[in-house]
Amino acid sequence: MTSADFTELDEIQAVQNPAFGAYLIWNLALGYQADRGFELPFPLSFLVLPMLLHRPTFEAVLSTQRSSGLTLFAAKFDKNRETLVALHDRTLQLRGLSLQSLGIAARSRLIRIDYGQATVRAHSFDMLNVKRPRIPERIKDYPKAADKVGYWFSRLGLAQIASTLRIDF
Repeated sequence: MTSADFTELDEIQAVQNPAFGAYLIWNLALGYQADRGFELPFPLSFLVLPMLLHRPTFEAVLSTQRSSGLTLFAAKFDKNRETLVALHDRTLQLRGLSLQSLGIAARSRLIRIDYGQATVRAHSFDMLNVKRPRIPERIKDYPKAADKVGYWFSRLGLAQIASTLRIDF
């Protein structure tokens, strides 16, 4: 990871908060569940913030078609492998924010964590009995991106996701 990556990450940490992270994790889990109906494996909830709170990977998610999948997303980094390899370091660096975000999402009943099964279940707007919020223009792409990543994850097993993204669980 270069010093520029750490600077960019520090700037993002300064403006992001656990409530926004909770919203992204919730969208990740909704995207995962929408395809197969299965609950999101808990370790995957730690990947969405490092992927989306980092400009190069966020833009790569946005520019990759939903149907293309995680493998084609990762292939975008063939010429600049250190960006993808640094995902593991960003995941470790942001695990505190991810844990706080999971806590907020669980307390606000956006998600339910099944500790015995190590899964995360997102609740739909219907289950929450709330109206869909109006998303500010400046963040409107983030929930779509989290949903897309959730869909990609639902198509692969944990080992294949880890191998594709070059991370350790």
